[in-house]
Amino acid sequence: MEVILKEDVANLGHRGDVVKVADGYGRNFLLPRKLALQATANNKAVIEQMKAAAARRSATEKAQAEALAAQLEPLTLSFTRKSGENGHLFGSVTSADIAHELETKGFDVDRRKIQLVEPIKAVGETSVAIKLYREVTAHVKVTVAAEGAAEAETAEAVAAV
Repeated sequence: MEVILKEDVANLGHRGDVVKVADGYGRNFLLPRKLALQATANNKAVIEQMKAAAARRSATEKAQAEALAAQLEPLTLSFTRKSGENGHLFGSVTSADIAHELETKGFDVDRRKIQLVEPIKAVGETSVAIKLYREVTAHVKVTVAAEGAAEAETAEAVAAV
C-alpha cells in the first residue's frame, strides 16, 4: 500500500513523503491516527499544497529553534544537592529537574528534548545537549554543588572576617 505521510514518522519518513508500507500497518496504524493518507491522484495534489505549507512552517520552526538555541548557549544552570564525601550525590539531577529550572528562567523546553544519557550523579560541571529541532542542538552548562560545601564556604568566610 502506498501512503503519503502527513507527519514525520520515525524510521519511515518525513512529512509529505510517499512511502510503501504493509497493508496492515497502513490500515491499522497510519490511517486511523491521521499520520498518512492513501496515495491517490487527488490526495497527491492536496499533499503538494501541504508540502509547500510544511516547508514554510519548517523554516519558521527552525528559525525559532535557532533563536532559542542562541539564548540557551550562554546559560548556566546551578543545582545544590546532598552528597557524600567523594562528591557522589545521594540523589541525582534528571532531565525533569533541568526542564523545571529552565522553566523558572523563562524557557519552555520539553524534558524529552533534553538529551541526558543517564542522570547526573556527581558534583561538578556538565554540558547537557538539548535537541530543539532536527539540525538544531543547544548545549547548556549544568553545575552541581554539594549542599554541605556551600554552608562550609559561608562559615569559613564569616570566620575569616
